[in-house]
Amino acid sequence: MTLPRTRSTVLAAVASLSLAAMLLTGCSTSAAPAPTETVGTDAPTTAPTEVVTEPTASPTTTAEAVTCENLVQEDLLAELQAKGWTAKETPFAAGGVTLTKGLQCTWADYAVPSGNLMIFGWAPITTDQAASMQRGLEAKGWRREESGDVVYITEDPTQAPTTDENGYGMTYEFGDGWVTVADLKQSLLLIQRPAS
Repeated sequence: MTLPRTRSTVLAAVASLSLAAMLLTGCSTSAAPAPTETVGTDAPTTAPTEVVTEPTASPTTTAEAVTCENLVQEDLLAELQAKGWTAKETPFAAGGVTLTKGLQCTWADYAVPSGNLMIFGWAPITTDQAASMQRGLEAKGWRREESGDVVYITEDPTQAPTTDENGYGMTYEFGDGWVTVADLKQSLLLIQRPAS
């Protein structure tokens, strides 16, 4: 289901907080989390962000225990909750492929019908599922980029309702046995992938 999104002061505030969280993470001794991306059969129209670093798996979260609350960094979670935002969980689906063990979380203030939201998702994925999902997204006009062993499939920026400072909207990140998604490519850095 495609959720409408608009730029507003709430989204700008959350984006600012997200960037602040990324900057704080960069100052810490731990590695910054890697970018991720989500996909739906008809993926939401959010634009991907370009990410340079690899995410760090949460040492205490396993694939079976992943939730919308522990999928994102603690600082970001606190900021979202302080603003009254909550998450709605949906299956991780994109490019005609639905992954049964993952989740996609759409964060928003559901008490205010503004359309402002943030999306974060993660799922374990097989090589065949990844190839099929990538083909399905590319067939819909999504763009492919590769960086080492990681593949990014990103929304066409001319179709993205929101983009980051580098022009990326919603983006899926495919790694070895996992896939992540975020409404902006830069936001992939805010995902804490579960331990395998």
